[in-house]
Amino acid sequence: MRTLALDTHTEGSAVPFARDPHAGFVSLDAAFCADAELARFARDALIDEARLTPKPALVDARGSGAHSDLDLVTMLRSAHALEPTFRALARASLGAAPGVALRTDLARIGRAGEVAMMRATNGSNAHRGAIWIVGLLVAGAAIVHTPFAADGSAYAHAALICETGAQIARFDDLLARPSNSNGERVRLQYNVGGARREAQDGFPHVMRAGLPALHTARTQGHSESTARVEALLAIMASLDDTCVLHRAGLAGRDAAQAGAQRVRDAGGIATPAGRAAFDALEHSLLALNASPGGAADLLAATLFIDRLVQHRIGGVALEETSWNN
Repeated sequence: MRTLALDTHTEGSAVPFARDPHAGFVSLDAAFCADAELARFARDALIDEARLTPKPALVDARGSGAHSDLDLVTMLRSAHALEPTFRALARASLGAAPGVALRTDLARIGRAGEVAMMRATNGSNAHRGAIWIVGLLVAGAAIVHTPFAADGSAYAHAALICETGAQIARFDDLLARPSNSNGERVRLQYNVGGARREAQDGFPHVMRAGLPALHTARTQGHSESTARVEALLAIMASLDDTCVLHRAGLAGRDAAQAGAQRVRDAGGIATPAGRAAFDALEHSLLALNASPGGAADLLAATLFIDRLVQHRIGGVALEETSWNN
């Protein structure tokens, strides 16, 4: 299993990192987030994603979308129930380095988090994917310590957190049992990467879709909620969403990707044509009983990275940070 040096620009990575003698795997100091703060950022990212309205065929303030066992209240209960899990993930990662031991320890914590989530939701899977996706980023953020420069360091720091989370994901969980999850079955049936590959590849839908779309919409003067919907649509437009594939197969995947791109091509949800395209996308997904839950998890990850990096920079206004490399 390869481990990438933090200052190495590897094939497919989003941005090269300048060598710095102080960069590396060290614990957070007082200038950065403690484990409790990272957990709050993760919890708030899940809450912000759940409350964002409208989202196509997803739980939001209007209703349950394509879900029969979830609603907004349940999603919020799940988010709050997972805060201790995110704190435990951060605490286990402080001062650690990616490796088999850390990967196995984080997986153990994540499985306990799934139990807490299922207890809070009365057996409904609200955030299993987010525990993996956002949890790895929490771990990466707890490990990474890198100085900032004036030349786009927000993007570089975000990419470094994602790459560190990816390094963890590339190791095996020594205590893992054979998986028969919906996501694993879909991954094998349709030969797609799923959440595992998304993480191992460095969260490309966060770095190359979600964050740039979020920034572009903000610079165009859109509201924060509109910017977040645009980030979701950018993720959906290219994601092989295993949640959609599980519910509706390739027809659902194609409808989600093409429909999201049509909204974007029409100028986004803030335009009349874009809103009409959004409504058509939602209608088609509901007819297929397809919910883009994987994209929702990656939106939560996008919001987590966005909020965390703003905080670490020192309160820079959200619209002032460019996520385009």
